[in-house]
Amino acid sequence: MTASTVVLAQRGAEGRTLMATIKDVAQAANVSTASVSRVLSGHPSSSEAMRKRVLAAAADLNFRPNAVARSLRTTGTRTVGLVVSDLLNPFFTELARAVEDTARAAGFSVIVGNADEDPTQQDHYVRILLERQVDGLIVVPTVETSPLLREAAEQGHPLVLVDRPAADVHAPIVMADGSAAIHELVDHLVATGRRRLAIVTGPDQAGTSRERLVAFRAALAGHGFDLPDAFVVHGDFRAGSGHDALASLLALPEVPDAVFVANGPMALGALQLLGEQQGTSSVRIPDDLALAVFDDMPWFTLLRPTLTAIAQPTSLLGERAMQMLLDRIGGKDVADERIGCRLELRESTQRRNS
Repeated sequence: MTASTVVLAQRGAEGRTLMATIKDVAQAANVSTASVSRVLSGHPSSSEAMRKRVLAAAADLNFRPNAVARSLRTTGTRTVGLVVSDLLNPFFTELARAVEDTARAAGFSVIVGNADEDPTQQDHYVRILLERQVDGLIVVPTVETSPLLREAAEQGHPLVLVDRPAADVHAPIVMADGSAAIHELVDHLVATGRRRLAIVTGPDQAGTSRERLVAFRAALAGHGFDLPDAFVVHGDFRAGSGHDALASLLALPEVPDAVFVANGPMALGALQLLGEQQGTSSVRIPDDLALAVFDDMPWFTLLRPTLTAIAQPTSLLGERAMQMLLDRIGGKDVADERIGCRLELRESTQRRNS
């Protein structure tokens, strides 16, 4: 739709021209309303090409910014948006709480959206948040990068990524670095006599999946062990895939004697499978199989046996993400951050009973 087409749409039944809105300008320029707002408020992050495009559309529409809206753009809304990939995952619930606590202490409010691992839904929330003129965004990207997230980064909106990188999105990121803890776990498993180590990892497109798999493979190589393709099973970070992945590993001709599950919900599915097998051909933990998980949960210590886990610095990730975003909103350059994890050794990976 061209700017002239929009002008025609602004005329009433008697030919009277109605007042154009910022949404009309955005539609004419084929950009988001947030992009229009940034250009009209003189924000330095707006590119010259974007500025010319928006100003041309505004001139064609005879657009005049509303004084109240202009004031809000100048002073900010004191709100930020947080979009997480799956609120049912306790990791993201704890992360959201830390972001909200840190924001509130700085005088900001947080609007939360749940993308449910769907890039279309992620774009839905990013669009809504930008239209509400939030001062910045914190996003846990879905496995597949959503187009509007990429556009928001390109247009210079204050943006911080958490937990996962996103393809073609140039924004600072804070994430857990589990490499050292994974090496420590593999050292422990080998020391307790395990020789056939397998992994249930997430989607191959997810950066965190790739990093955990690379670290696991490297740790095994350090002991002179290969990781057979059959011992690598990809899930989708959710419980059902963890259930099915462990079932496939236990059905192999040569069954692994240790399994590392790459996130908490998939570990729940694996535990469900083991519970279903009790009283039949049940697998004994840790005598038959050592089980460990990336992502600790408080009730892992209530299980029998208790579950070995790599604990992520979840609250610290949320705090740092919000602090980084505040710096971005203030116009400061922000560097990527990686925060180390901690291995919690428990009964599920003890040495086998003789």
